[in-house]
Amino acid sequence: MTETTAVPVLDVRGEICPYPMLRTNKELDEVRPGVLELEVITDHPPALSTIPPEAMKRGYGVEIEEVREGEWKIRLFKDS
Repeated sequence: MTETTAVPVLDVRGEICPYPMLRTNKELDEVRPGVLELEVITDHPPALSTIPPEAMKRGYGVEIEEVREGEWKIRLFKDS
């Protein structure tokens, strides 16, 4: 039997810069240090250019997917 671990989700919809980036940094640095994967949900387009570079500084890969018009999922991940 395979054990599945839920990927943590940080929902920053309705928040504007710099808060989506700041909350993501806090999640990675303080709330879940060492987490291998995190999904960030945002509806603030500038977050698409602020969150990825900060995550990459911390060693994360980044994938961005538009889940519906005006809403994105930013997947941050590390190889285990």
